[in-house]
Amino acid sequence: MRILIFLALIFASGGAAIAQGPSQVFESEKQKFKVVSLAQGLEYPWGLAFLPNGDMLVTEREGRLNLLRAKTFQREEVSGVPKVLAKGQGGLLDVMAHPDFARNRVIFLSYAAKDEKGAAGTEVLRAELNGTKLENGNVIFRAEPKMKSGNNHFGSRLLWGPDGKLYITLGERNVKKEAQNPSNHLGSIIRINEDGSVPKDNPFVDKDGYRPEIFTYGNRNVQGIALRPGTKQIWAHEHGPKGGDEVNILKAGTNYGWPAVTYGVDYTGFKISDETEGPGFEPPVIYWKPSIAPSGMSFYTGNKFPKWKNNIFVGALVQTHLRRLEMKGDEIVHQEVLLEDMGERIRDVRTGPDGYIYVLTDHADGQVLRLEPAS
Repeated sequence: MRILIFLALIFASGGAAIAQGPSQVFESEKQKFKVVSLAQGLEYPWGLAFLPNGDMLVTEREGRLNLLRAKTFQREEVSGVPKVLAKGQGGLLDVMAHPDFARNRVIFLSYAAKDEKGAAGTEVLRAELNGTKLENGNVIFRAEPKMKSGNNHFGSRLLWGPDGKLYITLGERNVKKEAQNPSNHLGSIIRINEDGSVPKDNPFVDKDGYRPEIFTYGNRNVQGIALRPGTKQIWAHEHGPKGGDEVNILKAGTNYGWPAVTYGVDYTGFKISDETEGPGFEPPVIYWKPSIAPSGMSFYTGNKFPKWKNNIFVGALVQTHLRRLEMKGDEIVHQEVLLEDMGERIRDVRTGPDGYIYVLTDHADGQVLRLEPAS
């Protein structure tokens, strides 16, 4: 069994601001860096994607999709975005460009939406970006069932897998037991073809009592997913309750245990489960207790910060920082807290094609920030 790491033993705090000005300079354990604000005034920005020409797409939870022009960072609103349920944790969520975007102009959006009966759930749209317009939009996935009560735990991150499939992370809509019910999509990670059809090699195809789109289940609310460089491993993290945030390596057909096993307790303090592990449940690589409320996830693959090569970066909402994770094999062996002095909820983090690190701050006056080396 993978050894769970007691995080207090490997946790290190760093990144205190040492200068002010047009950018803030920070000193971390391995790298001095500065933080530059590229765009401001975004209403709870949620997802960030890069286009081949260096432009960026940034979602705002209230339902706006923005095109940020390369170099100037001039912001233009994109039309044709579907109507979203901007309530609670719902709204316009993640955005991802097709790997062949330069040819087909295709992007994907995930968002919370209501049906004609007023029930809500996560959906994914495939559309073409023509200038600042979305065209030929088609909903390729709708999480089932939609629910009339509650506006929490929609997920939802998007990843283009190494197998050419689309991975969609979901939450269990705050109905705990449904994460152990694979006859619906709640509390699972979905794997589909880009047109929404089900891959023939999905783990539960033709299995009674299982939705064929499911790749993993027993997940609480996954808001970070990333491909490990040089491998076909997909890593993901999910929100625990009060304690028990997890980082996992995804394995086809695997049950990650929520809520049958957990390292957290209910927000009221009551126990959810007496067990932290059990047969048939995959243990996490690490867990955070107390919770950091992770959102966004990126393996650093650039060349601007050579001492951070292949480290994992995770945004923290409740603990308002950027978390850096060092790996040895499949284990997390060290962690560092960055940007803590800024006091910003970090919603997303991405490695840019230019080698810089980009983060979104979760605020009514949210920003796009860029981490750059500081001499």
